[in-house]
Amino acid sequence: MIRLARTNRSQLAQWWWTVDKWTLFLLLSLMLVGGVLSLAASPSVAMRINLPPFHFVYRQLLFFMPAIAAIIGVSLLSVRHVRRLAAIVFLGAFFLMVLTLFIGPEVKGAHRWLQIGPIAIQPSEFVKPAFIVLIAWMFAEAQRTKGFPGTLIALVLYGMVAAVLAMQPDFGQLTLLTMVFGAIFFMAGLSWRWIGSLAVIAILGAVAAYTFSPHFTSRIDRFLNPESGDTYQIDRALDAFQTGGFFGRGPGEGEVKRILPDAHTDFIFAVAAEEFGVIVGLMIIGIFAMIVLRVLRQAMEERDLFVQFASCGLVALFGLQALINMAVNVNLLPAKGMTLPFISYGGSSLLALGFTMGMLLALTRRRAGSQVAPPNGTRGHA
Repeated sequence: MIRLARTNRSQLAQWWWTVDKWTLFLLLSLMLVGGVLSLAASPSVAMRINLPPFHFVYRQLLFFMPAIAAIIGVSLLSVRHVRRLAAIVFLGAFFLMVLTLFIGPEVKGAHRWLQIGPIAIQPSEFVKPAFIVLIAWMFAEAQRTKGFPGTLIALVLYGMVAAVLAMQPDFGQLTLLTMVFGAIFFMAGLSWRWIGSLAVIAILGAVAAYTFSPHFTSRIDRFLNPESGDTYQIDRALDAFQTGGFFGRGPGEGEVKRILPDAHTDFIFAVAAEEFGVIVGLMIIGIFAMIVLRVLRQAMEERDLFVQFASCGLVALFGLQALINMAVNVNLLPAKGMTLPFISYGGSSLLALGFTMGMLLALTRRRAGSQVAPPNGTRGHA
């Protein structure tokens, strides 16, 4: 039996005494909730498409194991190795993301997946966290090294990723990535001229997408005017919230999930509300909020600019994805096809989230020289 005493100098023991155990516990709690909700939501979906009732449950539990391994394995890395891993993953995943435009199957009008034997992967899920770490690195180096073109490199990387996401098309992921990119850019001290320029570019991009992309146009039109198209899933999701009430109908007693096509993925939050009630929905929101607030508080106390930017960016990616998914479920945003982190079914999503949160835990580990910044605001560097 391994003893993780403070005097133990092994890598595992050092990890245990420096990792943020509260964040790790909250992430494992989300996985537990995801397993329970998968058991509630997926059997009806599986039977509707002639699969064994627990097909998606077994696969979800199977994906949890490599996701947990990714969280722990990546969180063992040093800050320097996190940067290197992000660069490698970005290059590989971006190449695969480009391939989806040429050989990816069309699913619901978009080319976002690659079929590798029996496994379907969505490369953009892995590009997102790696991209966030890379641009955080570039912005930090731009402030640390005079004359280093970090801001320009970050803008080029954003342009590359944004172009491919727009061509797939995947405007939900593009919107999410743009919001996080803007947040890190703001943290890095962009001027009001940059803010205005980026706002104009974002508006022009949205207008162009609405004008030239039927996929994007359809979703916006259905959100603004439900009579203009099919709003079946949103209508059923709202029914689930209404019938669930405060305490829910009870485990396994949901009716709306039986006719909700994406009950196990995009609309699993609606299933949670129907069977377990608003109180459990608020509990799920609370877990996400605690993770985000805890990481942001740690980032405020961090000396290293790269760690500040990267940890804020990664937790923003995580929190905003959850917020967008839940907002879609209650019809506050147009449908975007975005999963609820660690709760929705999806192999690529779970593995990418494991990679994301592993890097986040690695960056927020207690390290020598990473204590609270002194009052005069001076900062150390990696």
